[in-house]
Amino acid sequence: MKYFAYGSNMNPQRMRERKIHYTSRIHASLPDYSLKFNKVASRNPFEGYANIVPEAKGVVEGVLYEIQEADIKKLDKYEGYPDNYDRQKVKVLTAAGQEEATAYIACPDKIREGLKPTREYLAHLLAARDMLSEDYYRKLLSCDTLD
Repeated sequence: MKYFAYGSNMNPQRMRERKIHYTSRIHASLPDYSLKFNKVASRNPFEGYANIVPEAKGVVEGVLYEIQEADIKKLDKYEGYPDNYDRQKVKVLTAAGQEEATAYIACPDKIREGLKPTREYLAHLLAARDMLSEDYYRKLLSCDTLD
């Protein structure tokens, strides 16, 4: 199955640590969405985790993984499905064209504006530099952090 990661799971090391096995990892973009750090973190109410929200003309870059069906249950645990994030189908663009994938989107009651990621959390996104455009990477680099 195809899984679109736009947050900390873009980091292949994080996926390995979580024992999520993937057979492919390619660049993908999600049109008409934007990246926000507005999902309240479980350990700090001022910390924001990555989330995607609809936004006309926005684009979220990320990683499209091919994973085993069984591994979605592991991801569910790490993403706090269904209480923190919901699983939704999205249509992403790759070099090969449009693909349908599963993405995790924050539940409405877990969203709050004014949150910021930690440097440690943001580093997971930056670890996917090989999958991101230079402009998008620089945009991530310029994000304000809590620390």
